[in-house]
Amino acid sequence: MKSFRQRLRDGEVLLGQMVLEMFTPGIGPMLAASGLDFVIFDMEHGRCDITLLAEMVASCRGCGIVPLARVPDVAYAPLSRALDVGARGVMVPRVETRAQAEDIVSQLRYAPAGRRGVALGVAHDLYCAGAPEFFAQANEETCVIVMVETVKAFENLDAIVSVPGIDIVWVGHYDLTVSMGIPTEFDHPRCMAAMDALLAACKKHGVAPGFLPGSPEAAAYWIGRGFRAISLSTDVFVYLDAMRSFRAHAARAVEAISPKGATA
Repeated sequence: MKSFRQRLRDGEVLLGQMVLEMFTPGIGPMLAASGLDFVIFDMEHGRCDITLLAEMVASCRGCGIVPLARVPDVAYAPLSRALDVGARGVMVPRVETRAQAEDIVSQLRYAPAGRRGVALGVAHDLYCAGAPEFFAQANEETCVIVMVETVKAFENLDAIVSVPGIDIVWVGHYDLTVSMGIPTEFDHPRCMAAMDALLAACKKHGVAPGFLPGSPEAAAYWIGRGFRAISLSTDVFVYLDAMRSFRAHAARAVEAISPKGATA
């Protein structure tokens, strides 16, 4: 079976979800049962810490979904700690320079490709210290995701995207529009131009562009444009949308059987 990184390199579109709130042992298996490829446990905006991350990652074992961790910021140290508890990749927010991107890759790769610290016989290797070939295999299977979310990041976009070892460059569209002075104006020509620039840079350097669209229609649109790592909104918004829709249907049924003039 092909690895997550190999599927990205082969040009596949992979679907997942960002989890900010529903940190239950069932969330990974439920997303897997829904046909998703990956789950991102959010330590930046969600209520996840390293202890909870370890539990969430363990709950994903055996169900076929790839657990990834979004760390709080580029200075989170060490970045490899998320890998040591079993995450298969790390998403790093607010990356703005090539030097930052190179440092991120180095922290998440074992020598000679990087400088990740070695701890064997723990969660990431299922408590079985591996043979010498383990290190190359771990490097091959670890996914590196950098987020570009500011004007400065887009000024340095080609330099960031071209860093060897980066698998996904993910646009943080909310932060980007705030940085541009056009908060939440996602259809603004400057925001759309930035999306085009990211797609072009990723295509040029063979990197997968990533995005979190807020609706099925938006997901279809951006997949059609070329994004290949897609979070189907977040756990919070999908749950709220589904519950509001369910309640609206139930409310119509209640209204239909209510006596004239009665309030539902």
